[in-house]
Formats: sequence, structure tokens, C-alpha cells
Amino acid sequence: MPDSPPLRDTVATQMKEAMKGGQKVRVGALRLIMAALKEREIEARGAGKIVSRADELALLTKMVKSRQESAAIYAEAGRKELAEQESAEIAVIGEFLPKQMDEEAVIAAAKSAIASTGATSIKDMGKVVNALKSAHAGEMDFAKASAIVKGLLSG
Repeated sequence: MPDSPPLRDTVATQMKEAMKGGQKVRVGALRLIMAALKEREIEARGAGKIVSRADELALLTKMVKSRQESAAIYAEAGRKELAEQESAEIAVIGEFLPKQMDEEAVIAAAKSAIASTGATSIKDMGKVVNALKSAHAGEMDFAKASAIVKGLLSG
């Protein structure tokens, strides 16, 4: 996706369209994305860095996870309307994330990363997970991927 416009520009364009269409929930979710992206850019600028596409995807993934946890808590507490709002925000944020890999694809990627890094034991797990993160940013849940890598290296 090197030719794609910056994520902030894409979100801003979609936010304008949603405002024109009167989609309040979508506008709210897009504003949250814009605020998080702007905050990350300011934080990076202070450290003298530039926000990469991988950083943006990691931020969006974190936002989705946070909302999934909140939705589960709201559902448990019987706050159906709040759980639905979180789910709606997850759907909007998910539009900007690449398609998630299924478990078989994660296992195949993990095996490939193990082979490319020359990992032989559980001590090499960090190298393998870092290789996965650089090659598949935003495409998989790295908590699950870590468990898969651990299983492959130990067994």
C-alpha cells in the first residue's frame, strides 16, 4: 500500500462524507480515530520520529481490542446499548485494518518466520515474533501468534 494516501487523509475524507450523510455513530468513531492518530503523530514528532503505516495499524488494532473488551463488559453488565455502540465503533475502525489472517495462515507465516530466522528453541521466540510483526503488521492477533510460535518452537 505504498501508493495509498495517508490514513489521516482517508479518515478525514470519510468523516466529511459521514457528516453530510448524517451518520452520527460513524462520525463519532471517525473522530475518535482522527484524535488517536493526531495524538500518535504529536507523540512521535516530540521524539523526532515519523509515524509509519505499521504504527497506524498497531494503533487501530489497539483501539479495536479496547472496544471489544468494553463491549464484553457492557454486555455482561446488561448495558446492551453501550455494547452496541462499541460494536458499531469496532465496525468503523475495522474498515481501515487489513483483512485478518485465519489460523492456518498464521501457522504458515509462523513456520516461515521460524525458518527465515533460524529459530531452534523457545529462546528465539522474540526474533520470530518480531519477524512476524514486521512482515504482517495489522494482519494478525500477535497474542495468538505468539502462542502458536511458542507451540511450534517447544513441540
